Amino acid sequence: MTSLWRIDEKGLLPMLDAQLDAERKLEDWIENDPAMLDGDLIVIGRQVTAGSSGRIDLLGIKSDGSIQIIELKKNQTPREVIAQILEYASWVSKLGTADIHQIAQTYSGEKNLSSLTERFQEAFGKPLPELLNSSHGMLLVASELDRRSKKIIEYLSEIHGVLINTAFFRVFSDGDRRYLTADWLMDQDEVVERTEVRTKAPWSGNWYVNVGDDRSRSWADMMKYGFIAAGGGRFYSGKLFQLSRGDPIYAYQKQLGYVGFGIVDGEAILARDHSIDGTPLLSLPLSQKNLAHDKDDEEKGEYVVPIAWKKAVPLAEAKTFVGAFANQNIVCRLRDQATLDFLRKEFGAVDGSLK
Repeated sequence: MTSLWRIDEKGLLPMLDAQLDAERKLEDWIENDPAMLDGDLIVIGRQVTAGSSGRIDLLGIKSDGSIQIIELKKNQTPREVIAQILEYASWVSKLGTADIHQIAQTYSGEKNLSSLTERFQEAFGKPLPELLNSSHGMLLVASELDRRSKKIIEYLSEIHGVLINTAFFRVFSDGDRRYLTADWLMDQDEVVERTEVRTKAPWSGNWYVNVGDDRSRSWADMMKYGFIAAGGGRFYSGKLFQLSRGDPIYAYQKQLGYVGFGIVDGEAILARDHSIDGTPLLSLPLSQKNLAHDKDDEEKGEYVVPIAWKKAVPLAEAKTFVGAFANQNIVCRLRDQATLDFLRKEFGAVDGSLK
């Protein structure tokens, strides 16, 4: 159970549980910003009619073309909603590529959005796969679940490798202010990993990293001083803590392609605390000075991971090919064999020897 306190001069003041005005408000928030749940997701349908089974709250697509079913608990009992989401999954499993395009087209028309092809390219920086819905996942959104329902979901995931999990959202009040917290029943990366072990190639040990070149960080700085960075909240920067010294990474720049191969040379650390040969990183002549934004804030500040680059190229020389693996996650395991073969040819092998 998540609890929240405000730090006050007099001590810790507990925040009070509050209620959303309506479950629909949370559905609105997730629809407008699916990164609340998954950085590798765009919404392609809301209140989608699933035959005679009912209406799916939200339907999303991930960068590999797989489909994500998102169902809010609302007024149903936990066990009812588990049965409901499994019934929706049975319906979704029978959808072909043309069906997914039709659902997305209807949604785009209702919301006055661009086509699925355009939205996918913009979000993931690569073309929409020809085959969609080769797999699907289920995500139940609730404020709480009873013990038996938790055991059912854990059993489906841990024993049978079903891609299912629960995201918990709770609202707290502090006077006129309200706060939303999020947590998971199971670590989502582990849930995905269990499923991938059963359905995909074994992990090679290589990591995919989104490097970013924007108003907060510069790829030119990362190449020059040997690091990668992420910020904007621990939801994003926290992903860097998956990396350990010695891990091989391939760096990707959205919309352009892969720009570097290197070996992790240390743990994630606040940018203000990182030094290069004894000189604080933020004191160096950076191309993007805004790397120092919120430098003293452990939640909002930029975090960096030192990297020993074996080969890195400017953005103008980014390497890619049609169908190359890419998604919006800051860090994730790189499994796609075609992409790995391409990257080893362009940048080098896992042991750092260039080809």
